[in-house]
Amino acid sequence: MTQQASIGIIGGSGLYQMQALTDISEVRLDTPFGPPSDAIIVGTLEGTRVAFLARHGRNHTLMPSELPFRANIHAMKQLGVRYLISASAVGSLKEAVKPLDMVVPDQFIDRTKNRVSTFFGEGIVAHIGFGDPVCPALAGVLADAIASLELPEVTLHQGGTYVCMEGPAFSTRAESHLYRSWGAAVVGMTNLPEAKLAREAEIAYATMALVTDYDCWHDGHDSVTVEMVIGNLKKNAANAQQVIQETVRRLAANPPESEAHSALKFAVITPLAKAPEATKTKLSLLLQKYL
Repeated sequence: MTQQASIGIIGGSGLYQMQALTDISEVRLDTPFGPPSDAIIVGTLEGTRVAFLARHGRNHTLMPSELPFRANIHAMKQLGVRYLISASAVGSLKEAVKPLDMVVPDQFIDRTKNRVSTFFGEGIVAHIGFGDPVCPALAGVLADAIASLELPEVTLHQGGTYVCMEGPAFSTRAESHLYRSWGAAVVGMTNLPEAKLAREAEIAYATMALVTDYDCWHDGHDSVTVEMVIGNLKKNAANAQQVIQETVRRLAANPPESEAHSALKFAVITPLAKAPEATKTKLSLLLQKYL
């Protein structure tokens, strides 16, 4: 394959509309799990090949429950991605985490109901370690990049728990208070399946959570208008572009070692010599180091 990229970004389509991105091409890939959400945009940023995928499609046509998570991560693996950054809009569950802030979570809570979050099955069983669901090395580079930019109106929150809910409706007030009682920092609808699949694909993964508003627990929530949220989304997208450029610069200069890069070494329980050939073929991209 001629197109290769060591760094991947999954987020809104606006993230790859940055002037510093050059030598751009669209790559349409197929996977054993169907097509990804959209064509992947591959370009050069800070001298490094980078792959961008619009998570919901470039026209935002896919609901969270409809996202082809396995295809998205498999496509990134096909391109040679070793570090994957998720840019995601979230609601805040803490007073101190205000709109326009950025959170780099280190934990997730799964509240999804209808998501396939593993590549395995059909005769091959694997159990990845997931106690630390985010790569701490990559999260550290991302957080350092955010801090170094000193973005106006943005406070960095390094660490915190992301509640991943099913959607597409937002939380009830009772759910929002429950998540707060758990000590969670933000709530969103997409990142946990990505994190699980990235770990199975031996890709380091970290989340840049972009706060658009307080979740419905907040007394002032009723005063939040659609226009305010859209305004925050636009500001967040502009800030995220700067963060991505700085993070890519830092990763290119000093790519960190990640335990994620060998996550399957002891995870596959099924003796591969006795596994179904069709399944080994389907998973060959993930298992090639171990076959």
